[in-house]
Parts: sequence; C-alpha cells; structure tokens
Amino acid sequence: MQGGSSDSRSTFAIILIMVVAFFGWQYYLQKSPKPVTPSAAAPAASAPASPSAPAANAPAATPGNAASAAPTAPVVAASAESQTIVENELYRITFTNRGAHVTSWLLKKYNDDNGHPLDLVNPDVAKKFGYPLSLFTYDANLTSRIEGGLYQPSATGTVSSTTADGATLDYKFADGAGLVVHKIFHFDATYILHADITVTQNGVPVRALLNWPSGLGDQNGDYTGSAQAVHPATSRRGTAALSHVDTSRGGKTVHLDGRKVSGGATAEGELDWAGVSNLYFAAIFLPDQPQTASLVTENNTVYVALDPSKPDAKSPTALLGTALGDTSGHTSLRLYAGPNDIYVLSNIHATSDPHVTLEPVVDFGWLSYLSKFLFILLHWTYEHVLASWGWSIVLLTVFINLVFLPLRISSMKSALKMQRIQPQITAIRDKYKKYKVTDPQYANMNTEISSLYQKENVNMFGGCLPLLVQMPLLFAFYGMLSHAIELRQAHWFWLPDLSSADPYHILPCLMIASQFLVQFYTPSPGMDPQQARMMAFTMPAFTGFITWNYASGLALYWAVGNIIGIAQQLVMNNTKLGREMREIAAKRARRKPKTIQARR
Repeated sequence: MQGGSSDSRSTFAIILIMVVAFFGWQYYLQKSPKPVTPSAAAPAASAPASPSAPAANAPAATPGNAASAAPTAPVVAASAESQTIVENELYRITFTNRGAHVTSWLLKKYNDDNGHPLDLVNPDVAKKFGYPLSLFTYDANLTSRIEGGLYQPSATGTVSSTTADGATLDYKFADGAGLVVHKIFHFDATYILHADITVTQNGVPVRALLNWPSGLGDQNGDYTGSAQAVHPATSRRGTAALSHVDTSRGGKTVHLDGRKVSGGATAEGELDWAGVSNLYFAAIFLPDQPQTASLVTENNTVYVALDPSKPDAKSPTALLGTALGDTSGHTSLRLYAGPNDIYVLSNIHATSDPHVTLEPVVDFGWLSYLSKFLFILLHWTYEHVLASWGWSIVLLTVFINLVFLPLRISSMKSALKMQRIQPQITAIRDKYKKYKVTDPQYANMNTEISSLYQKENVNMFGGCLPLLVQMPLLFAFYGMLSHAIELRQAHWFWLPDLSSADPYHILPCLMIASQFLVQFYTPSPGMDPQQARMMAFTMPAFTGFITWNYASGLALYWAVGNIIGIAQQLVMNNTKLGREMREIAAKRARRKPKTIQARR
C-alpha cells in the first residue's frame, strides 16, 4: 500500500462529495416542498376552455338559470372596442374593454433579449389560455359571457398613475340577461394595483376569481408565431425557466414547481399571498380578506425550444397560472406584477400579518441565508464601491479569499505536519500489510495511526478543510447568481449577461487552466505521483464542465478565486514553511529507489 493512500482517499472523497453535491443541487432545483392540501377541489376552466361542472361550494349561476329568469338589469355595454393605457415610470399596461382585461404589461426597466421593454403578456399564449386580470368562474359558459362582453370604461386613451391620488379604472358590464359585472382597478406609482371585483347572476353573487392564467411572458423574445410552439419565459441559460406556484400560509412559504401543480385545484382558507413566479418575475395576489380567500391553480402545456440553435426540437413545458378571489363572491385584493427584487418585495406586506412580506418569493434554495448574505454584500459593493456587477463580483471574490487566507495558511501547516510524519505512517502500514483487511490484527493499524496523529497534533483532514468550507460558499454563490435579477443582462467586458453562460467559453477555459495551476503549485504530501497527476487533470476537467453552460458570474467568481489562490500559493511556497515542505519532499524523492528497466 502506498504511503499516501490515506491522503489520496481523502482527496477522492472530496471529489465525490463535490460531484454528489453538484448534481444533488441540480436535482433540488427541480424539487419543491409538498403543496398545501387544498381545502376543496373542483374542476376548473378558464376562457377559452372546455366546459366543466361548477364546484359544489361555488354559487355560480348557470346559463340555464339565466335563460329562464327575467332580466334583472338593463344592458350596460360599450358600442365598440377601445383601449385604455395606464402608465407610470415602472410599467405601461394596456387594457381592452372586451373582457376588461390586460393585453400588454410592459416593464420599462427590463428588456427582452431583443432590447425591447419586457412584456409579461405573451400574446400567443394569452390568446389561447387567457389574459391577465380576466375572470375565472367554475362555469365555462358563464366565463365566456364575462370575457366576451364589451365593458363601459371610465376612461380611454392614456392614464397616468404617477399623481398623488394615483389612477382608477372602472369597468361595468350587464348583458340584460341577469349578468352584471363590475371591475375597479386602482393604480399608484409602484408595481402594485388594487382590484375590486363583483359579479352577480340574477342578483346572486358569483364566485369570480381574478385571473393570471398564462405565465409571465417571455424573457428571450423567441416567438415562433404559433400558440403550440411559443417560447415562454426561459432562463438565462437557455432552458425552461424554473416556474413555480408560490403560496404563503401563516408566514410559511411553499414553492410548487410545474410538475406538481394540479390544473383546476382549489385551495381555500388563510392565505397571506399566492401567485406565480419564475427566476426573475412574479405575479402575486394579496387578498384583503385572507380568511375567506379562494385560490385556483392552472397548469397548461406549451412546447419550448430548449436550444435556440435547434428551434424545431421542442419539449413540453408547464405554463402556470393562478386565480384568486373570495368565497363570498366579492373579491378585493392587491396584485404585485413585477421583478423579483428582494428590496422591492421586502417592502410589500401581507394584510394578514405585517411581518409577512413577499421577499420569500425569491427562492435562493437550501442555502438561502448564506446566499442572501452574499447578495447583500454584492449589492452593497455595487451601490457604494463599484457601479459594475462584474467588478463587484471580482472585488467580493478578493474579499472572500482574504477572509479565508488564515484557513489556507492553517491548511498548509497541517500539510507540513502530515509530510513530517509520513515515514512513520508508512512504517506502520508496512508492519500490517501482511494481514488481510478482515483480520482482527489489521484494525490495530488504524489505532496506531490515530495515536500518532494525536501525539503529533495532526488533523488528517486539515488539508481538505478549506475545500470543505468553501464548497457551501460556492453553491450559495451559484444560488444567489441564478436568482439575482440585478445580474440579468448585466454586461462585463465580453460578457453580455452575467446570469447566462459565457458565449465564447473564455471563462471556462480560464477555469481549466487556473485549476490546473492550483493543483500543480499546491503541495500534496504523501500522495502517490501517479494519483497526483490524475488529480491535476481531473479537477480542471470537473470545474470546466460545471462552468461551461452555467452563469458566467459563477465562472468569474471561481476563476478569480483560482488566480488569487495561485498567487497566494506561490508566496507561501517561498516562505520558511514552504521551503521546508519542498526540502522534505526532495529528500524523500532522493531516498526513493529508482526502478531500472532491464535491457533486452
């Protein structure tokens, strides 16, 4: 057995942990906590959808009742279609009076990949599955009547919501056959609007829920023109965005991914807030009466080209939506539709509890506290030191490496101690190599080695400690970079977007080269030369694979960290401690017998 087998086993264990942790992280991104058990369930339909039976607890009037009853109100309807635009510094929302819903929701501070203001409404998808601020009922025919009506608007043209009182848009409709709908929307200078909805059929309140049925538009602007092959919100890495249905009950947040969302499921009762979100944007309802809130989840399928270079190769992707109302039939709520900016979300409070905010909509993952801390540091650096996200990542990386410098020095000291006692460890192993692993005498070898470690005050994992400590930091950094909307489309030198992969793969190549130098300059006491050579190629290949198609901000952080590590190691190698390590290694190499190959 080689003298450095214990050290090599530790190194291989670290690699195995990294591989398992990395792929476990990817698996976790597709997992979510169990959904809250619905208090009631009913089949759902949103216009235009197939008819379904109304829920037992939904007092929706049926078309049959409407036909047999005398009109209870005169006809209230517009004579022609019209548009109303509500605008402030953050958005430009376009309403149509046919259905009194939204046809466009532009966010002025965010662009799609074509450089146009990002639209939260995908026109092809919305045409098929429904528009934001439409109404959902448990009767498809009734929903069709509500959405097909020409409402009388309180204003047309462009309305500004930047005034002190904001802006109010009032829509009224009555079909003369008992159906009366009243929709009031109030806007201010923020991303929030307030909605007040009443629907009656023959004077009986109908449970009509305010609807956001068709996801969150498109981030890449890659439309095909077909409702069966649209490209809805995609992540910056070119794969389908991590869309969720998010709910909060009693301050406990649940993120439910598309594979677990049941279309048409109804949940009632205490709801702080609920809605849909992806990596960067969200549409969240906050009911005014949380105790009587009623939530319906919607799940439709669209086909997405996951690889932009292969537009014909499409995969089915969940398109999520939610509708929220009140069991009484009178819906009063707030709606947030905008970016997943934690500084914005943290200032939006639930009606049920002022301590509950929308901040948990940003899901940093299982290392959320560490990821959030890193983001706060990065954001502070951007705001107060360097107004560049790329340079802020570089500066934060330098700071983190300085913090870990004492740990690196401690690791080097531990490696030197290990190198000093390596001959004694080899002697102990040679003493027991005649015994099989199953022999009871073999166990004494580990006992003697442990006693030697304790006597010499050596931590056998001391050399691996920096890597073990920095791994959670690396994954937390990845979680932060993946969800920080500030890095979306953030430029830095040749990188057009720090949240997407390096298009030229310069950083991954730099990662491979720098990781090789890290392995080359870092002492490996006791490791077999052949194993050391294998590690010198395995680790660079592994890190290059991780960063090849992932956020370039992560590759930047890792590459800069490697460069700093190389510089630190070169300095350490020329200290008294480093020179002693090299002398020990040189003496050991001179004592090692050379193998002479016999001539034929």
